[in-house]
Amino acid sequence: MLAITGTARAVTVRVGCASRVVGAPAVPRSLRYQFGKSSIQHVRSARVNKGRGLTTPCSMSQASPTTSASPKASAASKGQVLVSVSDKSDLLPFVQGLVELGYDIVSTGGSASALDKAGVPVRHVEDVTGFPEMLDGRVKTLHPKVHGGILARRDVPSHMAALEEHSIDLINIVIVNLYPFRQTVTAEQKPAYEVAVENIDIGGPSMIRAAAKNHAHVLVVVEPADYPSVLEALRNGKADAALRRHLAWKAFQHTATYDATVAEWFWGEIGSGPAPERCVPMKLGATLRYGENPHQTAAFYTDVSLGEHGRGGVATSLQHHGKELSYNNYLDADAAYLAVCDIVDPACVIVKHTNPCGVAAREDLLEAYRLAVRADPTSAFGGIVAFNRTVDEALAREIREFRSPADNETRMFYEIVIAPGYTSEGLAVLKGKSKALRILEAAPRAPSGDSLRQVAAGWLQQDADSLVPSQIDFKVVSEAQPTPQQLEDIKFAWQCVKHVKSNAITVAKDRRLLGMGSGQPNRVKSVQIALEKAAEEVKGSVLASDAFFPFSWNDSVEIACKAGVSAIVHPGGSLRDQDAIDCCNKYGVVLLTTGVRHFKH
Repeated sequence: MLAITGTARAVTVRVGCASRVVGAPAVPRSLRYQFGKSSIQHVRSARVNKGRGLTTPCSMSQASPTTSASPKASAASKGQVLVSVSDKSDLLPFVQGLVELGYDIVSTGGSASALDKAGVPVRHVEDVTGFPEMLDGRVKTLHPKVHGGILARRDVPSHMAALEEHSIDLINIVIVNLYPFRQTVTAEQKPAYEVAVENIDIGGPSMIRAAAKNHAHVLVVVEPADYPSVLEALRNGKADAALRRHLAWKAFQHTATYDATVAEWFWGEIGSGPAPERCVPMKLGATLRYGENPHQTAAFYTDVSLGEHGRGGVATSLQHHGKELSYNNYLDADAAYLAVCDIVDPACVIVKHTNPCGVAAREDLLEAYRLAVRADPTSAFGGIVAFNRTVDEALAREIREFRSPADNETRMFYEIVIAPGYTSEGLAVLKGKSKALRILEAAPRAPSGDSLRQVAAGWLQQDADSLVPSQIDFKVVSEAQPTPQQLEDIKFAWQCVKHVKSNAITVAKDRRLLGMGSGQPNRVKSVQIALEKAAEEVKGSVLASDAFFPFSWNDSVEIACKAGVSAIVHPGGSLRDQDAIDCCNKYGVVLLTTGVRHFKH
């Protein structure tokens, strides 16, 4: 077959499967396009990368590129590699390795410039497509000579014939990552809407998906972390089906996460209320030994949705010391840290099975720790200790050496200590408590943002319960009026009850938890448990209930009044609210309502 194309400046002669450029010298890029009335005629450049001809369907085997001979054995090209990356981390050694193996590099924009500058032989994509980059870079690779070279099945003769007919060269490796959309929209200074839209990648996802679909013939690499392993596989001829399928999965997940981020941003700009559809992108943080129980497999994922950006908390914590976190450790640490970060003053919260069993707020954080342990030392043993201020050497030493108030002999054991920071001396001391003690440092995170919870075949969504006492109107409904100290205790008890599982009751005094009842099917039992834990300290204390009292006489309210509490707070709203008021008036107890419920299931 003989075909001659070109202009007076240059002529491309194709005989059978071979082609070469004859005639004039290389044409400047600015003159490679001649504009007629209705078409753009491309004039092929005579430039050839260091003497290596372009790969055509007929000049290479249809087999996988990994089956080609090593560069030492043959100087023949192994095909084209398309490079178009925003993140150029570790790109140069990867591409240089591919060149050494005999691949031709085709690249776009900044990627091509970076490779050119480093001395890597590179062909610009417009030289392949015969079409200039246009529309401010929006159109570069959206062209049959790119996507045809990626999508063609090497084992389908009609595909190969089509490439031959249209002079399309095969692309065997695609190295692409995407415009930094997430970084753009999460910048400290919010970008203009138009700027965000302009950072939505179009050509990149198209190439990634095309290569991933045709993974049997094309390797697609989207993460710089994979460069060394892919290069090693190519060198050893081991870019097999398993590797190709894994990279294809990673590619589709990469674009899925990207699209989910774009969709989330768009809904935030134009939507209100729950989105009709949503995807929550997650990234594997750790494969756990087991779940809640040893027979359950488990893993931990970080939520990389835009709504979680910069919010802090356990998911993004730094572990300084100790055993790996377990499934239950994550749940308990999260409960403890959310609770302590919800308190404005310096505070300590101790959690067991996601329920606070000790809470105290003091200017002296060391004293707050002691008081939190004393609330329920039996439950605190083996629990999670959380602080909302930096742990210094003195506090660390107290944590390490503190003896249980139950017998003044047993050294307290904890699973986790978590705080927003540690002094270097404090961290060193704390590490000496136990090799197993998990020491976490996390950016502060009070309840905030979106809350998702799974049910069978579905999800529940709600705003986090972020209300704090300063946002609540505490209304006195009893004859007795609260003293300033009682009002402060009421607010503290109300702050604590919010973090206890329903039915929840807290008993507190002087900004410390004395007892709590949690998770009972009936409220009166939770009251009894809380009073039992408070013991003789109940006299003059205050009691908070996360929901209203359905009954009062010979029930929760009267039991609390008889036990010696001085004030009670509940949401109100029961048909029998007047019974609660009458009961408190009989015993001279202060009663307040909040109009706000704090159920926690």
